[in-house]
Amino acid sequence: MFYPMYRIWHLLLLGGFVLTGIQHVSGIDISTPEEVEAVNGTNVRLKCTFKSTDTVSLQTVVVSWKFRPINSGSEESVFHYQEAAYPPLFGRFKGHVTWSGDIMRGDASITLHEVPPTFNGTYTCQVSNRPDVHGRNGEIVLKVVDKASFSEISILAIAVGGACGVILVLLGIFVAVRFWRRRHMGNDIEMHSAEREWKDPTVW
Repeated sequence: MFYPMYRIWHLLLLGGFVLTGIQHVSGIDISTPEEVEAVNGTNVRLKCTFKSTDTVSLQTVVVSWKFRPINSGSEESVFHYQEAAYPPLFGRFKGHVTWSGDIMRGDASITLHEVPPTFNGTYTCQVSNRPDVHGRNGEIVLKVVDKASFSEISILAIAVGGACGVILVLLGIFVAVRFWRRRHMGNDIEMHSAEREWKDPTVW
């Protein structure tokens, strides 16, 4: 069965509008570190940056932070920003979170204060900029530890510093030995000269 020509044109036109709508709504690019470590009782900044294809303004951007504990699948609200900062009024994060971002610079970061071990878990950064609301959320795994662990950069710095220290010690030993040898040779020459003067029969 053949469709009439006007129906075909109608379907093509409708498909064009749909495709146009799909292309217009693009995803926000959100970037976060995969893992952050903080010492128990200290402050830590959870960095979240975003890029939007639409114009960014304080009136259109909405930021939501969620938290999922390690041993629980239920999410908790951590922070909300919509033209103003809205910290939590109850729950484990009350009094422990502040806004540290800058919407106009594509920064949706927050800072957790005096983190306890109960803050261990995954933090999700969600950003929308109407009509640009689709995109991948940013996730950060926070690990609260008793003592700061050495990073690879710290270990490398210690290794390089230790090697430089060993080289300086060896160089100092080398210079000291050469100085001692020169001084010892000078004393020998003076002693030999004195002996020759004493044994010379022409000297009266």
